[in-house]
Amino acid sequence: MTSYSLIKVGNDYVVQAGDKCILKVSSRRRAAQLISEATDLLNALAAVESPEAAPESPSLRREAPELP
Repeated sequence: MTSYSLIKVGNDYVVQAGDKCILKVSSRRRAAQLISEATDLLNALAAVESPEAAPESPSLRREAPELP
């Protein structure tokens, strides 16, 4: 997972992902909020794509239809 950081450049704050600058905003609070939201979204995406989370077979078996 990528680590995020904030650096101050002049009057602005730059959000870095790893060693790349990805966003420049004027508010430190807004930058921190965006990092938090991005982290939450990436964690949610990782949980959805995780093959361990999905069962290999259905949890319910299909019942055979009753014939008259």
